[in-house]
Amino acid sequence: MEQRDVLVVLFDGLQSLDVSGPVEVLSGANVHTPGAYRIRTASLDGGPIRTSSGLTLTPDLAVADAEPPHTLLVPGGNGTRTPDPRLIDWLRTNAPRARRKVSVCSGALLLAEAGLLDGRRATTHWSLCDTLARRFPAVRVEPEPIYVRDGDLVTSAGVTAGIDLALALVEEDFGRDLALTIARHLVVFLRRPGNQTQFSAQLAVQTAERRPLRDVQQWITENPAADLSVDALAARAGLSPRHFARAFRDEVGMTPGRYVDRTRLEAARRRLEDSTDGIEEVSRHCGYGTAEAMRRAFVRVLGAAPAEYRRRFQPVPAPVS
Repeated sequence: MEQRDVLVVLFDGLQSLDVSGPVEVLSGANVHTPGAYRIRTASLDGGPIRTSSGLTLTPDLAVADAEPPHTLLVPGGNGTRTPDPRLIDWLRTNAPRARRKVSVCSGALLLAEAGLLDGRRATTHWSLCDTLARRFPAVRVEPEPIYVRDGDLVTSAGVTAGIDLALALVEEDFGRDLALTIARHLVVFLRRPGNQTQFSAQLAVQTAERRPLRDVQQWITENPAADLSVDALAARAGLSPRHFARAFRDEVGMTPGRYVDRTRLEAARRRLEDSTDGIEEVSRHCGYGTAEAMRRAFVRVLGAAPAEYRRRFQPVPAPVS
């Protein structure tokens, strides 16, 4: 078994969970497979750093004293807004020597600042995707997935996505059984698919300004199996179908049809996660009509059929003591 050296870069203002989440996962691998990872932390000068929450972390060494690792992990946090130029210079020179570069949340901004994301696919916290795309136009930003892998580069969304990413890395390095064991111990999902969306349909779009349109949005959410055609929704809003479709798109930011598709998919995801209902029942309850229609929607958007999605994403029951 090849041991993976992991170097976690520390800096003032980082988000503590961006460090502790992945480190807990990787250190959990060592409990069940001793020597799987050698995890070290490093700051610019080797001194303690203060996280955005006020916690103080003491690194193992200075970045200048670190050997090229197998995996370099760059967390995010408020400290990425005005990074120390010395850190960017170090990343620009030394990150390419790592066999795998990983960022959590706004850590992607540091990698981009160092030129490491040019021409690559990447993601970050949903609230920063526009910033990443605007400041670094050479980066191919994908705003929806919780993590994106492009060769030796892996970027992830905020906080808990770092845990998902770390579990995916353990599965890649040492197999699914070890990742599942860690997930059970931490009482988290084994692994959300990387293209799992970062946010719900309701959070991903705007809320309509006019009350009738807001009421329609709420109706769609509460009644995914109803007749949600444009004609039916327009009648509920008291508008002509043409006027409704145009107003909905202008105020919500997407067409009624796309909003319905997203809402039904989210309803189906939640039912698969939270219930033991069969696939046919879930499809009917969420407005798909047939299991095949729901399967096509899941594969198109999430890259996994409903049964596979449930297997990956349904919570693992806590062991009975």
